This record gives sequence, C-alpha cells and structure tokens, in this order.
Amino acid sequence: MASQNTAAHWAENYADQIIRMKGDRKTYVVESGITPSGVIHAGNFREVITCDLIRRALERKGKKVTFLYIWDDYDVLRKVPVNLPEQKMIEDNLRKPVFNVPDPFGCHDSYANHFEKVFEAESARVGIDATFVYNHKNYLKCVFAEEIKIALEHTQDIKDILNVYRKEPLTDDWLPIFVFCETCGKDTIKNIQWNGEYTVTYTCECGHADTIDFRKKGIVTLRWRVDWPMRWHHNNVDFESAGKDHFAAGGSVDTGRRIQEKVYGTEHPFGFAYEWIGVKGQGQFSSSKGNVVTVSELLEIYEPEIVRYLFAGTRPNKEFAISFDTDVLAMYEEFDRCERIYFGLENVNDKIREKNTVAYELSHIGKISKTVPYQSSFRHLTMLLQIHNFDIDKVIGYFERELKNEYDKERVRIRAACAKNWILKYAPDDFKFTVQQTFTGKLEKKEKEVLHELSTKLVEKEWTDVALHEEMYVLCTNHGILPKDFFKAAYMVLIGKEKGPRLASFILEIGRKNVAELFTRV
Repeated sequence: MASQNTAAHWAENYADQIIRMKGDRKTYVVESGITPSGVIHAGNFREVITCDLIRRALERKGKKVTFLYIWDDYDVLRKVPVNLPEQKMIEDNLRKPVFNVPDPFGCHDSYANHFEKVFEAESARVGIDATFVYNHKNYLKCVFAEEIKIALEHTQDIKDILNVYRKEPLTDDWLPIFVFCETCGKDTIKNIQWNGEYTVTYTCECGHADTIDFRKKGIVTLRWRVDWPMRWHHNNVDFESAGKDHFAAGGSVDTGRRIQEKVYGTEHPFGFAYEWIGVKGQGQFSSSKGNVVTVSELLEIYEPEIVRYLFAGTRPNKEFAISFDTDVLAMYEEFDRCERIYFGLENVNDKIREKNTVAYELSHIGKISKTVPYQSSFRHLTMLLQIHNFDIDKVIGYFERELKNEYDKERVRIRAACAKNWILKYAPDDFKFTVQQTFTGKLEKKEKEVLHELSTKLVEKEWTDVALHEEMYVLCTNHGILPKDFFKAAYMVLIGKEKGPRLASFILEIGRKNVAELFTRV
C-alpha cells in the first residue's frame, strides 16, 4: 500500500499505515521472535527494537499495544555453534528441540533458557516492553491442536503455495508437521502418517513407533513456514517485521501471507523488511563465523538511550555499521544535539524538530524530565577519566555543581563508565595518555625557559582556557620559539607524547598548580 503520509519520522509513518490497514482496534498486537539456538546478537536485536519502536509510535497516537516476543524454543538444534563450551555435549543433542538441550554453561535450565534469559535482561536495560512467550510451552500444552488439524486438512493447499517457488516439488507424502520422538527426543522420524482428525502415526530412526493424539501429547509441531503464519492467525498479529531475506519473492513472508489467508482465512499482519547491520571494519554479523556483537557489548560503550537511538535514528531499510572507533564520539554528540532540539535549545526548522522530537521520545527510557538533563561531553569525559586514573567518583565530583538531581548524577556515571570502557578497549593510541609525575627526558634551553615562565604565569591568577591559550602564543613570541616546538615540549613533559588534548583546557583540568610544579622541575 502506497503511503501518503508526510510524517518526519519513519516509525510514525509506519504506525499510520498499520492503523489504515487494520482499522481502529481496541488493542494492536505487534510480534517478533527468534529461535534461541545461540547468542542473540545486535543484528537480531534490530527486529526486536524495530517492533518496540513501532509499539511506541502507536502509543504516541493514543493506541493500546501488546508486544509479543516469541521464543521459538521448540525448534530443532541443527548444528553446533562456534565459540560455545561443551561442543561434544551439544553435538550429542543435535536434532532435539533447543528447550530440551542442556545448558552448555551450566547456569540455566536448558540451552534455550540460557540465551533467552541473557537477552531478556539485555532487553530490559534498553527499555524493551515485551511479553515473552515460550513457544515450547504452548506446543507441550497442545494449545495449537486445532490449528495443526486445520493445516493438515489443507496440506495440498500449503504444498501448492510452497511448490511455486521450489525447484523440486514437495513429495506426495509430505506433511506440514513433524514429530519429536517420545523415546529419543529427536526429530529423526522416518515416516509420519496423518490418520485424520487429531491422530498421527510415526516411526523414528531409533526404532520407536507410536500413534498419538496431538490434543493430548504435545510432540507434534508445525513446520516453520507454516508455524509462522499460524501464529499470526492465533495471536491476531497486526505488525511484524523481518530481515530482507524473508521478504524476497517466495520467501517466508510471501508464502506465510498466502498460507494465512488460504488456510486460516484471516488477514496477514502489516510488515516491512529491515536491512542488515554490521560492525565498522568487520562487515556484517555472522553467527557461524563468530563475528557478532551482543547488546551487552553495545551497552559497554553506548548508554541505553543511545543504543535505542542508533536504531530509532536510522530507517529500517537502511544498512548501517555500528562503530567502536572515534565515530563513538560523533554519535554521542549527535544524540546530545537531538536532545537539545527536543528541549528547544537549538533553532531548527519544523521538520527537523519533529523528526528529532519523535526520535528522542522513542529513544528515551522512563519518564522524560521537564528540563534538559545535564550533558557531559563524551570527549571531555575521556580526558577527565585519564587525568583522574579512571576514578569515576572523582569525575562525578568534578561536575558536582552542575548536577541538579540524582538522574543527572546517574547519567554522568553511566556515560563515564562507557567512556572508560571505550578508552580501555577501542580508543586509538593518540587518545590515550597518563599524566606524568616526573619528567626524565631532555629539552632544549628555549623550551625549558618558556615552560618555566609559563609555570610562573599559571600560579599568578585564575585562567580561562581561551586566555591561557592566547598567553601561550605570546610566550612563544617572546622566547623566539615556534608554537609547534613549544606544544611538543609541553606534551612530552605532561604525558610523554608529542600530541595530546587541547593544551590550555588540558592544563586547567589537570590543575594549574600541579602543572606549574611539573614545569618548574624540568
């Protein structure tokens, strides 16, 4: 459906389309889900956060929304993921449903539960408001028995839909279900027969055979291409997005929509494709190659609202790379500008204001304050942390006069922790320094003289960074020394490097008396 909406933000635009397609509902249902067959990475997170952003966009329009996150933990474990412990144990449990495989880390009830609980905790940290549904519980309780029967009754219709896009048509004995053997727990079934109504007969490779009623035994599940549209129908889903591969011609969205309409007689949800994301310099995420970044790793560098902003500020159909290099500083600056625009502190046109207003509200976690929170520059924090040997409490103390409330203090603490992690893990060498207590190197006579005079000037009065910066150039002229040679000498004495942070403000942050003492001793 072509949209005539002119909303500045993409989430508002899609929310309007959902309302037009689905009509005025008492409650809208948005859905997302994944098989917890390994680490849930930031690429997977794009689908989750996209649904949550759509939920918030609908709520901004006064609509009630339920967000269902489906754990497809009755799916079979097909391969051993790299970088996991207990590789032999996992291999021995292949072809079992992931909820029925032991946790290789030994800290949760099952393999699936381990990755589910990690991701649920991560989601809570970034303000995801979802109802988590464990699909294996529904299957074990035979909740979908009627939908399974309907699918079996429409087996030929489903085959016709799927065969359109297959090189080889499905076999005559193909059924839209599979079975997990009651004896070995695996899906290694040699033969399945539907006997009509609610009974199936199966024979497993392990030798076990049985006839069961799937209203009473929850070991029968729908194949994934049928299970997905069945859940759209069962949960009355109004919106679900997916990766662009699912939206390709003949992909699971295409066939799923046809199956839902033909088999279950209900309207498919509105949805759109989202693009892949990756890590700058490393390419797209690849679970099989171990090239992934988790939400927890993102939160080490980006505060929670900025993790949301990374996605809220980028259209879903746009590919982007998450950065851990100096682009991190630019992202913090961009978010802070968005915040200032929201609070009316920057003069921009109406469209930019609307776009940033929506992006900020979609990114914020909790109640938005009435006044702009204190913005501590990420770049400034990287300098302060290193001056104070990464003591975050001392850094917070530096801002004490500006921090009006506990929210401001906590935000500076979180941002400082992120800045510390960035310096220690990702910052280039020219960002890193240690303030020296003594200088053992050698300087030219003119370099010593200008530093000695600067040390005298520093203790004479309070300085602003602008005034001090200008005074240093005056000293260079008076002593007949090139500014580049002066700055190099000063940095070598202070941090043992030829370059560093802007010198005037750096000296004032370290403490003019401390610097004066160090310069006096050269």
